[in-house]
Amino acid sequence: MVGVIIDTIAVLLGGLLGAWGGHHLSEDFKRNLNLIFGICAMGMGIMAIAPMKNMPAVIFALILGTAIGLIFHLGQLFDKGALLLQTPVTKFIHTEKLGLNEYDFVNQLVTAIVIFCTSGTGIYGALTAGMTGDNSILISKAILDLFTAAIFACNLGYVVSLVALPQFIVLFALFILAQFIFPLTSGDMITDFKACGGFLMLATGFRMAKIKMFPIADMIPAMVLVMPFTWLWTTFILPALAS
Repeated sequence: MVGVIIDTIAVLLGGLLGAWGGHHLSEDFKRNLNLIFGICAMGMGIMAIAPMKNMPAVIFALILGTAIGLIFHLGQLFDKGALLLQTPVTKFIHTEKLGLNEYDFVNQLVTAIVIFCTSGTGIYGALTAGMTGDNSILISKAILDLFTAAIFACNLGYVVSLVALPQFIVLFALFILAQFIFPLTSGDMITDFKACGGFLMLATGFRMAKIKMFPIADMIPAMVLVMPFTWLWTTFILPALAS
């Protein structure tokens, strides 16, 4: 529980500090620093992907999960949620004052929501903390989230600090459910789960750097599918292929 609280506070403080001091930074500084954070997200993604145990299961989960997200327009739901998060602060600050049009504002805010609320590291960290009491993963994540939230807030304003609310809800729910989920997993399932989250982080890095706007929100169902697919692959398909 301590790790969940620390990570949430990091996003809250980062959002407040970035919004408060962001106007003192030049656009060139913020743009170039955002590129660096994009590269960092890519690096974290690659590191998470590298130990992957069952590539077919992970790839299939990514493809089918993204297809499900696209069919049910999950990305559009995230867009609406991002606009709802903006509503409480519109009376104080508008996107026009931030130099962003609505399209760019929503895209950047959705990216922030995915990074803070649904990253593989955060989900795995919350599950680990709930099952074993080890908060080190979430605390390490909090350090990066503090600075990442500050950079996002330089462009998006105080609305970034509000992302701490859905982040807390997601991580706390996973923390509570950990006692039921974790015992059902294996080492390979956890490794492939982190690898799937790594693909999302890699796609997030491309999005942050504005190289390619991957449909990250639509990819989220893959995180739900990857563990069952790994179990099916290792339990039934691999033994059948070996026989």
